[in-house]
Amino acid sequence: MIIDTTEIQDINSFYRVESLKEVYGIIWVLVPILTLVLGITIGVLVIVWLEREISAGLQQRIGPEYAGPLGVLQALADGTKLLFKENLLPSRGDTRLFSIGPSIAVISILLSYSVIPFDYRLVLSDLNIGVFLWIAVSSIAPIGLLMSGYGSNNKYSFLGGLRAAAQSISYEIPLTLCVLSIALRVSNSLSTVDIVEAQSKYGFWGWNLWRQPIGFIVFLISSLAECERLPFDLPEAEEELVAGYQTEYSGIKFGLFYVASYLNLLVSSLFVTVLYLGGWNISIPYIFVSDLFEINKTRWVFGTTIGIFITLAKTYLFLFISITTRWTLPRLRIDQLLNLGWKFLLPISLGNLLLTTSFQLLSL
Repeated sequence: MIIDTTEIQDINSFYRVESLKEVYGIIWVLVPILTLVLGITIGVLVIVWLEREISAGLQQRIGPEYAGPLGVLQALADGTKLLFKENLLPSRGDTRLFSIGPSIAVISILLSYSVIPFDYRLVLSDLNIGVFLWIAVSSIAPIGLLMSGYGSNNKYSFLGGLRAAAQSISYEIPLTLCVLSIALRVSNSLSTVDIVEAQSKYGFWGWNLWRQPIGFIVFLISSLAECERLPFDLPEAEEELVAGYQTEYSGIKFGLFYVASYLNLLVSSLFVTVLYLGGWNISIPYIFVSDLFEINKTRWVFGTTIGIFITLAKTYLFLFISITTRWTLPRLRIDQLLNLGWKFLLPISLGNLLLTTSFQLLSL
């Protein structure tokens, strides 16, 4: 029996090429995800540092200044300290729910970043239902908070979890109605990239901020309530519930709640930028930032960098407003918070949607 060695070599080379293709495919998927996670982590550290500096300025005191230049490493030092602290479990609580709750809260918020465009070509997944995915995924986070409160076997924690679930239900409906108004009137799409492109024709005056001013105000208030920021931090009100659903947590699990809060604030700020402030576009009519640099690769990289810078500048402007709001406005009562959501913001957002639909029908 004669064995053809060339045929065996061809088969081996074919399988080798296929294996390399699989490896490259895995790398092609992992690199953007890891880059996004790294960028988000740096963004959260910057937000923590900014909040401490801004709050110190508002209260006329000195903020962090010893951990690194201007105290920029203070957030990293606090995270490292939480990483090595003892992880305690409640003796009579549900340890499975207690342990899973923080992970659900963080993972559900991280998934929202997959549909955020930082530039025309810089989005992890440009889905036709991108904004709807964010709304659907963000509604999972309060379930993790409710699990954490129930699993802690603590009345304050359980009340905090119940408040988080009630607050999420109250403010997600106005939030969704505002997004529907944008999709109907402005872009006819739920893709985040399409929404930004629809605002680019007239530059600064084409932003949805001017087309949907009522929706913008409702979205702003609802996003702050979704992030559980003052004056809407009822699920963890210190004077009433010690720390709410976080009361029994320590170590890295408490750190996950801390990270989830700032991740949620950052993603809400990014969506305000994408939906109402024109995303990565500058104020020059009929010009895309990325289309200015199409000739060669160097100019394309430069244009993408400018787009990222513009997106982050608008995002951190909203973050500055959120941080200032936290340190200037008093906390609402739980009944005032629910009344604001159900009796004020819901009718206004519904009326805005009906008004938008009427204009859309008249323009056909």
